[in-house]
Amino acid sequence: HHETTAGTLNDIKAIGAAVKGAGDVTYIVDSMSAFGAYDVDLAECQIDFLVSSANKNIEGVPGFAFALCNREKMETQGVNARSLSLDLLEQWKGLEGNGQFRFTPPTHAMLAFRQALEEHEAEGGVAGRGGRYAANFQVLKDGMKEMGFELLCPEDVQGTVISTFLFPDDANFDFQQFYTELAARGHVIYPGKLTKADCFRLGNIGRVFESDMHNLVSAIRDVLVKMDVSLPVKQIEV
Repeated sequence: HHETTAGTLNDIKAIGAAVKGAGDVTYIVDSMSAFGAYDVDLAECQIDFLVSSANKNIEGVPGFAFALCNREKMETQGVNARSLSLDLLEQWKGLEGNGQFRFTPPTHAMLAFRQALEEHEAEGGVAGRGGRYAANFQVLKDGMKEMGFELLCPEDVQGTVISTFLFPDDANFDFQQFYTELAARGHVIYPGKLTKADCFRLGNIGRVFESDMHNLVSAIRDVLVKMDVSLPVKQIEV
């Protein structure tokens, strides 16, 4: 749904229409980095299975994943499970039968998930949480643009959960030094790229607000000045 190597937000409704137009196809959506910050209508998008996690936009802790399932699809296709512990159908049957996990449950992650859901609702649900992330993204995008940086993704498919910026075309820019200097100032970013293009990623989610993003932009400017990188930066060719 939200592809986090580059920051692309995919149109799951359009994809669902294309998938279902191909015949009797099961549509599975990986919404690890989108669920909780973007509206998802399972019926409208024709989704059979959606998988997400207790952390990310829910802001719980890692260790607890969940799936929203088309019951008919799960009952007919779940018999093909290739894993004992990750057998979704058998786990569902167990919960329906006795309310228990088949194996040791991650109780700490589940309790954190419950608290995170309460906080998510108190913030205004998807609109409130997603709105804060969108505001964070806007502050970051504007600040980086002022310094000459460009996003890797076209803006019409750019999501607000994570932002990927191209390296500056400057011999004085060294990513490892950039990363280390930011960390020393209290801003820990993703330690590397996952695309062929030379770029770096900045997250907009978690318990961070517009003030935190302003602080990050200021820290980035300070680090670039210390590295003697010319501002505004000149972007590399992609």
